[in-house]
Amino acid sequence: MKKNLQSALKALLFFSLGFSILLLLYRSQDRAWKAQCALDGIPAGQCNLIDKLLTDFAGANFWWIAVVGFFLLLSHLSRTMRWLMLVRPMGYQAGFLNALFSIGVGYFANLGFPRIGELVRAATLARYERIPPEKVMGTVVVDRVADGLSMFAVLGLAFLFESDRIFSLIRSLRQGGTDTGSNTVYWLMILGVVGIAGLVLMWVFRKSLSRLPLFSKVIDLLKGFAQGIQTISKLEKPHWFIFHSLNVWVMYYLMAYVGFFAFGPTSSLGPMAGLIVFAAGTLGFTVPSPGGMGTYHFMVASVLTFFYNIPKADAFSYANIIFFSIQIGFNVLFGIVSVVFLPIINRK
Repeated sequence: MKKNLQSALKALLFFSLGFSILLLLYRSQDRAWKAQCALDGIPAGQCNLIDKLLTDFAGANFWWIAVVGFFLLLSHLSRTMRWLMLVRPMGYQAGFLNALFSIGVGYFANLGFPRIGELVRAATLARYERIPPEKVMGTVVVDRVADGLSMFAVLGLAFLFESDRIFSLIRSLRQGGTDTGSNTVYWLMILGVVGIAGLVLMWVFRKSLSRLPLFSKVIDLLKGFAQGIQTISKLEKPHWFIFHSLNVWVMYYLMAYVGFFAFGPTSSLGPMAGLIVFAAGTLGFTVPSPGGMGTYHFMVASVLTFFYNIPKADAFSYANIIFFSIQIGFNVLFGIVSVVFLPIINRK
């Protein structure tokens, strides 16, 4: 009972975090939308952001949304193939559908309790394939390490190709941006630079820091990740592992780019904008809130507004269309299908 209560409280805490960020962002966008209505001569009584969001969502091109969902499915297929490649060297031949639906159950679980999805998918596959759970969890760690490296590569590409825009934004914010969202983005960027500098200093003084118990634990954790990465060399066909790793993130990028076409105000944005929005959304998903709720909206809407001059209300609408149709809609559907079909295909 005590453990269940603690789990419920943690889930409530993460949900509250995501909902609070979403609420603060909504209020900011609502003020901007009312100001725009005043400029356009629209009476305040006829200017409601909720109505706009519902209208924009209803007017979205759901054919393009379906294409985005198709790319998400392709990423799941590659993720499944990559995961099975990690399981086979341990002497187990897990079924493709069991692995695919275990991933679906994991994503479904993440919507309610951030970060628990990895444990859930490992436990699900271990149960249906009769594999020791700790061994499956080891493969999940390697899988997530591969995703972490891919994420840093995406962020590096975004910085490389759009460094002028990023530095220009930092300069403009430093010179007196007063908007709350602007200041938040500015301080997030400063925090990122400080974090990178801190990592460099930790590496330079690693011998002195190694005497500290906490630092030693961090180093041991990093060594464990490094050992996990080394297991890739034991794969029968490592080039296919690399291919599927790349394909997962290429599909994620295409989801961000093709998603532009589903909404009129963003339909003219190009591939490079897709890369930047993809990188921003990826950062939003790293914060522990249910499915990235609130944090994804904030990062994507901010980038669309400050980098590409998309009006705040439209940027917020785009983030909501993609989040609720893909992150919520498709993942809920995939999760339900997984929960239903796993017992059926394993009935014997």
